[in-house]
Amino acid sequence: MTRFDPLLRQALDSLEARALRRRLRPLQRTPDQVWRNGQAILDFSSNDYLGLSGHALLRGRAADWAMRHGTGSRASRLVSGTLDLHEQVETRLARFKGTEAALLFASGWQANAAVLPALFRLAREQTGEAPLVFCDKLNHASMHQGCAASGIKQIRFRHNDLDHLETLLKRHVDLPGMRFILTESVFSMDGDTADIAALSALAKRYDAFFYLDEAHATGVLGPQGRGLSHGHEVDLVMGTFSKALGGMGAYIAGSRALCDWLVTTSSGFIYSTAPSPPMLGAMDAALELVPSLDPQRQALQQNALSLRDKLNSAGIDTGLSTTQIVPVILGDETTTLAIASRLEQQGLLTIAIRPPTVPPGSARLRLALSATHDGAAIEHLAEAVIAARQHVPT
Repeated sequence: MTRFDPLLRQALDSLEARALRRRLRPLQRTPDQVWRNGQAILDFSSNDYLGLSGHALLRGRAADWAMRHGTGSRASRLVSGTLDLHEQVETRLARFKGTEAALLFASGWQANAAVLPALFRLAREQTGEAPLVFCDKLNHASMHQGCAASGIKQIRFRHNDLDHLETLLKRHVDLPGMRFILTESVFSMDGDTADIAALSALAKRYDAFFYLDEAHATGVLGPQGRGLSHGHEVDLVMGTFSKALGGMGAYIAGSRALCDWLVTTSSGFIYSTAPSPPMLGAMDAALELVPSLDPQRQALQQNALSLRDKLNSAGIDTGLSTTQIVPVILGDETTTLAIASRLEQQGLLTIAIRPPTVPPGSARLRLALSATHDGAAIEHLAEAVIAARQHVPT
């Protein structure tokens, strides 16, 4: 206990009173099953969209590379941490994404938060002016952090409103400075998608650097799971291995010059210990598997379509979702927590998402589906959500 604990408890009590306090709640799991407090549950909260986190090939290669190369990379990449394994995975990744080069990071949050300041430094040094950064209002917190760390005042456009984006681009057309457009391809709390072709065209028309976060599209969408960026001009693609690719870590894909600049200037890359051999083994196995998983991708999208149809027919708002992320938008934080608790008692793990992760008044259950869920599981989930919504008072 410290003398500051009363202040901390007061702040926590304030969050508790507004149903905004967060708590860690451990699970137990094997590759095929999840338990909480001894109860087997169906997990509709994780981002393991293809079920690869338990796949034998990923587990085997992670274990094999750990036994052959050790459990840690021992240093940052610019010291003695770069292994031939890093370059092997980055080469395979660049082929997968159709880019000249790729660069690995420890996590998606770290990548966005560390790469954006390096790009904004480039803009300032080469133009002598502060960059103009146009951001979708619902971009991930890590992108907002990257802007804040650089002292950037974002120029925000309404979510997925490209007419508004173009209006803002026109309004600032005579101002000096390098332009950036920042968005996601699949939005993590809404499950809707951006129009990548139209965004790419706008970026070219206004000479803007197009930065695309593909964390929730990698492995799931696009030809062979290559993402929605595939076939379009995107200056930088960020994605993760921690979701559909079943492991941990993140990547940047783009030109060789871009990756070389980040090696030299991105603090999150320079000062972080390199991804470990077991992480790299899982990455390598996932990249080998993912192009062949079209049946799993089709099953995943059918699961999502079926769930949305059942919920919408019962008058439940799932927003503009078109992907494996299906929000059940309830609005009130207390109601959302109560429904999530009721579902868990029935063996269904769904997570209540509350402000500030989502805008005020839009608390929701974020249902994240997997190709491993069968039709009976989707039917059970839909019926349970509908019944819980009717049972819990608003």
